[in-house]
Amino acid sequence: MNRTPIDPRVGIGHVHLKVSDLERSIQFYRDVLGFELMQRFGDSAAFLSAGGYHHQIGLNTWESLGANPPPRHATGLFHTAILYPDRSTLADALRRLRNAGIPLDGAADHGVSEALYLRDPDQNGVELYRDRPKDEWPRNADGSLAMFTRPLDLRKLLDEK
Repeated sequence: MNRTPIDPRVGIGHVHLKVSDLERSIQFYRDVLGFELMQRFGDSAAFLSAGGYHHQIGLNTWESLGANPPPRHATGLFHTAILYPDRSTLADALRRLRNAGIPLDGAADHGVSEALYLRDPDQNGVELYRDRPKDEWPRNADGSLAMFTRPLDLRKLLDEK
């Protein structure tokens, strides 16, 4: 078995979700979260992005038009994590959710990051988060990460400009 670490420049490029109602999902990812609709293929697929990239989020109804969400206690994607560049943009995301009446499943401070957890219209898990700078990450005496899960103060987050 090869135990050589993967090249550190490798990243995860996009997520492509099966949805039951394309228009409803576009409205969530575009109108609530603020992604830009880059391309649409009729009523079957759409591609959305931040900053003009070809797409970070793909949506399709090819195998899922009108379908029910998968059961909670089944294998599959736990959540899609969307990285925000800083605390103020994460605060903006929280304001957008509140203005749209989208409830949170939770909000956590993990030491290395701050995160908001919610569900999209098809009950897919979504994490909106920002990373702290690496030099602020909590570490054990041996230098390994010492991540934790504590409540995130949403009032304090909303104070960000």
